[in-house]
Parts: sequence; structure tokens; C-alpha cells
Amino acid sequence: MPMINGLTRVIAHIGYPTQTFKSPMIYNPYFQQAGINAVVVPFACQSSNYPAFLRAVFGNLNTAGALITMPHKVSTLNLVDRASATAQIAGACNAVRLGADGRLEGDMFDGEGFVRGIRRKGFDAAGKSALVIGCGGVGSAIAASLAAAGAGSLMLFDNRNGTAAALAGRLKQHYPALQVQHGHNDVAGFDLVVNATPLGMYAGDALPTDVSHLSPHTFVGEVVLQEEMTPFLRAAAAIGCRLQVGTDMLFEQIPAYLEYFNLPTTTPETLRRLATL
Repeated sequence: MPMINGLTRVIAHIGYPTQTFKSPMIYNPYFQQAGINAVVVPFACQSSNYPAFLRAVFGNLNTAGALITMPHKVSTLNLVDRASATAQIAGACNAVRLGADGRLEGDMFDGEGFVRGIRRKGFDAAGKSALVIGCGGVGSAIAASLAAAGAGSLMLFDNRNGTAAALAGRLKQHYPALQVQHGHNDVAGFDLVVNATPLGMYAGDALPTDVSHLSPHTFVGEVVLQEEMTPFLRAAAAIGCRLQVGTDMLFEQIPAYLEYFNLPTTTPETLRRLATL
């Protein structure tokens, strides 16, 4: 734990329940090693108290920012004064900071973490075609960040087709030149395929799609964290695809958070090495 004193800057990690929180065990060892006078503190805040608590947190002058997790990501969008295009498309925020004018600003970094990860592995999304399977919170964030990275076309699939259609509409509002379709999860012909569903969390889960149509040239990404090589990734690896595991998205987004909160940033490798998970 970093030494805390009267000048310590606080990042509030707000959600409920808090026993699954991993951020304090990732950020705080880095802050300590790097000599940064900041600390991530978990706050077990229930929904009934959350709007007032969020405002109160930013009434403190030593608040550097807030990490927002379940169940508050969606409601945060209506509590901030400004939200990024990515957050608006995702329909949720997982980071809040105080702007220079004293207004609350919200952003969403799940998708940014995913895109930074594939970029560092040599995959540039600009002009590429992508299939995003699962259009809930994380899938929406990834689709938004792929659009921001210049993707040429997106196919969206969700078992609830209305969810995919709504996401397509939000993407078109912000990126009118983007080719967006929805309705199928056939992996054939895509440069990038993303499993943004929970499938793979539990033994016996079905695969999110038929992998037999995968090409070795397709880059395959995963968001499930419980197992690094999920059945979906193992099947893609057997075909020869390049891969990104779910935890890469987690560690890749933390440097983006640090930049957003105007704190010294670092690399995912350093965070992994120092983390006390």
C-alpha cells in the first residue's frame, strides 16, 4: 500500500459489492513502486446512495478521479455533465473526472483497452471488418472503440436482436460513414472476430459461434477473464489465428485511465509484474 499523507490524491473505485474488486491490487503496487502519491480506495456504494455520493466524491479537492463498476456504469451516463462519444454509444461510463470548468466528465475504457491490446499485437483496426458477438456493455464499448479507431465495417450480433439494432443506430449517429450491420454471427470473411459474451465463463458453455468458418488470417479476441485460454480461443488457436486473451483488455485500459486522470502512466507489462492479484 502506498504511504498516505495529506497530499495523497485519491481515485475512488465505486461499486457494490466490492469483494471482487481487482483495481486496488493493480494500481496501488504501481503507485508505490513508482513513488506516485496516489491511492485507489474501494467504496461499497449502493444504488440508492450513488448519485449523491458521486457528487460528494468530487467535492473533495484531492480526488483524482473515479473508477465506476457494477451496478453504476449505466446510471453514471445520466449523472455526468459531459460524456465521450464512446460512453454515449456504449450507454455507460466506467471513469469520471472533474473537467477544467468544474463539470463532471465521463468516459468508457473497456473498448479502449481492447483496441490498445490488438494494436500492440500488430492489428490495426483502420479500414478492417469486424464481427462483435454480444452487444451488452462490453461489446458496445468495443464496437465504439473500433469505430473510433477507423474500422471500415462492423457486424453486430446479439441473441436479443433489438440490442444489436439499437447499438447499430447509436454507432451511425456518431460515425455516419461507418458501415454497420447486425443480425448474424457467421465468422467467415472478417478481419477481426470478438467474443463479447459471457460464453466461456463456465465449463460446458457453448462456443459463441461456429469456428469452422474461421480463417487463419482472422484476429480473434476474447473478453472472458476467468480462464485465459477459453474454449473459443483454443479453437481459434488450433486454426492458426492470432489471439487476444480477456485479461489483456483489463491491463491495457489501465494506462488509458491513468492518462485520463492526469497521473503518470505506465505499461501493461509493468502493471502485470507488480500486481498483487
